[in-house]
Order: sequence, then structure tokens, then C-alpha cells
Amino acid sequence: MVKMKEMPQEGVTSNLTRIIKGSITAIVLTIVLLLIYSCLLTYTNINEKTMPAVIIIVTAISILVGSLIASSNIKKNGLTNGALVGLVYIVAIYLLSSIIGKNFALNIYSFVMIIASIIAGAIGGIIGVNRK
Repeated sequence: MVKMKEMPQEGVTSNLTRIIKGSITAIVLTIVLLLIYSCLLTYTNINEKTMPAVIIIVTAISILVGSLIASSNIKKNGLTNGALVGLVYIVAIYLLSSIIGKNFALNIYSFVMIIASIIAGAIGGIIGVNRK
């Protein structure tokens, strides 16, 4: 039987704290960037058809920054920590959407967002661990 190396309890707690902080950072950054975009939509001639692409880009950038922050002080497991930041972020967003929205449903766009969130988080985690 293969023995798994146990992680100290304080290591798990601090790792979880980093993941939650990174996810909260990503959510706050998303809100700020989408508020800026909504002002641009209101006061300029930007077409509303740009909305799906902008939402994906804003989400990816926010998760990238959040996972970079979450994994910047650790030496390993950036991929895992970053992917977890992306997963926690997207689950929180979809939970809020299902509570607030009446017509909430998972569709192909939702699955693209979930996969993009995890990938963006993993990339941000890798960058955060390897940044000097």
C-alpha cells in the first residue's frame, strides 16, 4: 500500500486561506472591471454584442490575478492552488447567479466558463509560484 505524505494541519489551513483570498480578490476585480465595462456601454457607442466576449475575458483576467496572488508566496503546487481558485470563483459566481436569477440554467456557455476558469486559475498559479 502506498503511504500518502500527510500535510500539517496549519499547512492545510493556510493553503485554504490563500485559495479563499485569491477567489475573493478575483470576484472583487470582476465586479470592478464589469462596472467599468457597464459605464463604457452606457456612455459610448460600444455594441452590446461584445458582452459575452468581455465577460469571458474579464473572468479569465480576474481569476488569473486572483490565483497569481494566492500562489505567489508558496514554492510548489501552483497549478493545483490556481485551479482551485478558479473552481471556487466559478462555483461562487454560479451559486450567486442561481440564487439571484430566476432563469438560471447550466448550458454549453456555462461549461466553457467553468473550464476557462480552471485553466486561467492554473496558469495564474504556475506564474505565481515561478515569479521571483
